[in-house]
Amino acid sequence: MKKTRRLWLLLLGLALALPLLVPSLAAAAGGKGAAIAIVADTRGLDGIIAWWAEMYNESHFQFALMTMVIIPVLGCILGFLADIVMTHIGIDLHHRELAEK
Repeated sequence: MKKTRRLWLLLLGLALALPLLVPSLAAAAGGKGAAIAIVADTRGLDGIIAWWAEMYNESHFQFALMTMVIIPVLGCILGFLADIVMTHIGIDLHHRELAEK
């Protein structure tokens, strides 16, 4: 019991000390690093792919918000379409008996 408590206290201490150690580790890496430009290459793109890449280049925040909205919506649409296809080929997932019972 004491060993477990000691381990948890050690982990808590490390978790609290980590934010204090990270800046010193960055300074030990050689000082200030060079600025990096993170952009998408839009040469040769057209249509919605070009729009998506331009949005990424202009605003990472807007790109992240759009991604968080679009992915669940597309997941629901694809799930609905998969349900329709499975119903048409004869797989009934709504009225099945569970094998775990």
